[in-house]
Amino acid sequence: MLAKALLSLGLWLRLAAGQDTPEPEPQPSISNTKGDLLLLLDSSASVSHYEFSRVKEFMWDLLHPFTFGPGDVQTSIIHISTTPTMEFPFDQYLSGATLRKAIRGTRQLMGDTNTGKALSFAKEKLFSGEAGARPDVPKVLLWVTDGFSSDDISEPMQLLKDMGVTVFIVSTGRGNFLQLSAAASQPSDTHLHFVDVDDLPIITKELRDGILDALQASRLHATDVTSSSFRLLWPKLLSQDTGYYSLEYGPGAEPASRRTLQVSGAHTSLVLSDLAPQTTYEVVLIPESNVHYFPPQSTRVTTLAEEISPVQVLISESGPRSFHVSWAPVLDSVASYQVLYGPLPGNSVKVLEVDGRHNSTVVEQLAPNTTYLVTVTAVYRSGKERSLSAKACTQEEGSQVSHLRFEAMGPSTVRASWDAAAGPVLGYRVRCRRHSGRSSVLSVSPEVHSVLLAELPPSTSARVCVQPVYSDRPGRRLCRTVLRQPATEAQGYRHREQDRLE
Repeated sequence: MLAKALLSLGLWLRLAAGQDTPEPEPQPSISNTKGDLLLLLDSSASVSHYEFSRVKEFMWDLLHPFTFGPGDVQTSIIHISTTPTMEFPFDQYLSGATLRKAIRGTRQLMGDTNTGKALSFAKEKLFSGEAGARPDVPKVLLWVTDGFSSDDISEPMQLLKDMGVTVFIVSTGRGNFLQLSAAASQPSDTHLHFVDVDDLPIITKELRDGILDALQASRLHATDVTSSSFRLLWPKLLSQDTGYYSLEYGPGAEPASRRTLQVSGAHTSLVLSDLAPQTTYEVVLIPESNVHYFPPQSTRVTTLAEEISPVQVLISESGPRSFHVSWAPVLDSVASYQVLYGPLPGNSVKVLEVDGRHNSTVVEQLAPNTTYLVTVTAVYRSGKERSLSAKACTQEEGSQVSHLRFEAMGPSTVRASWDAAAGPVLGYRVRCRRHSGRSSVLSVSPEVHSVLLAELPPSTSARVCVQPVYSDRPGRRLCRTVLRQPATEAQGYRHREQDRLE
C-alpha cells in the first residue's frame, strides 16, 4: 500500500512539474491486425486533472504494441463534455510515435458529462468516411468512465452495437453496474472492468487481448452472447445486387433441428434469438454469388446459463401514500412482471401489471405510516415464474412543519416560529447554522412552536431547519435561510428569507 501511494505521489509530482511519464515496458509488436478503434475519453469536470492524466497514460500503454496505418489499426478520440469534440480523426496519426505525441497533448475540456451525446456523435460522424473510418474493418469502442453520465446512454449505445461495434467499458468509479453491464458488449465479464484509476495497469493486458480478439475478427463470429440470443457478424463479401447469404444454425447435438435463413447481401450482422440456454450452436454462413465464389464460413457459439429475474427489488421515493418499486435485471425472456402489494399484517392484496421491457413502477393510493409487503413476479415467455419480495413503509402524513417564519427582535436576535406538525409529535429540533459563527441545536417540547436565535447581527445570514420528532423516526425538515440586511435609521432591522423543504 505504501509503495503504491509513493508511486502515485511520484507520478502526480511529475505531472505537476510538466515532466513526461515513464516509457511503457517493451511489448511484442502486434501486426496483421486491421480495425478502427475509437477511444471515448471522459473530459468533463467530474474527472480530476490527476485522473485524466492517468487515463491518458493508460490509453497509450494499451495501444503502443499495435501497428498503426491504413492497412493496420487506426485510432480516434472523442471527448465527453458538454458538447462532444473530436480530438483527431482515424486517419490523422498513422504511426506509433505521432499517435503517442497526440495522446500526450490531449487537454481536458471540463464541462458536463454528456456521454449520450458523445455516443450519438460517434455513430453519426466518427464511424463514417468523413472521419477516416474504413467501411469493411472491425469497429471497437473503448469507453473509460468514472461511472457517471448526465444523459441517457442506452439508446445511442445500442445503435452503435447494432452497427457491429464491439464495446469495452472501463469504470474507474463505483458506477451503476446494471447500466454499464447493459451498455458493454456481452459477455460483460470480458467487456466490462471496474478498477481504481491507480490500478489501471492491472487490466491492461487482459483488455488489450480482448480488443485484439475483436479487431482480428475478420471471419464469421458472435458477440453479445446471452442465455437466449447472440449476434452474428461477418465481413462484407456481397452487396444487395451481387447475391445473398444462406445461414444455417442449430444445436450441434441435434442436426435434425437445424434451421436455414436467407439474408440480404447488404447485411453483415444478424441477431439469432429464442435459443436454448447453455447450448452449443453450430452456425454456417454460405455466400451465394453469381459473380465470385466465396467459401462458406462457420463458427460455434455456446449460449450462457439462463439468467434469473428478479434478483433484486428496491423501494425508493417513499411518501405518505406512494412509493417507487424497481427491480433487476430486465431480460428478453420475461414477458411481463406482476407487482403484488398489501399491508402487513393483513390479507388484502392488489396487483399491478408491468410490461416485461420495464423494470419499475409507482404504487399509489396507499395508507400513510403503513408497512407493505411487495412481491415482484417475473412471468417468463416459457410460462415459468419467479418471485422476490421486499418490505416498504409509507411515511406518516403531515410529518413536517409548515410556515416557518422569522421576526427581528433586536440588533442580534431573531424569533423563529412555525405551525405545528400533524400526528403524535414528541418535540421539535431546531438547528441554526450561522454562515459566520457557531452552529447551535435546540430541542423543544411539542407545545412550543417558536425559539429565539441569538448572535445574528446585521449583514449576516444563517440556515435554520425545524424538524418534528416522532417515536419511531424523525419527520421531514423545513429549512429557510435568513439574510440579515444592514441596519439603517430609516429601515430598522430587516431580513429576507429563502425556503427549502428537506
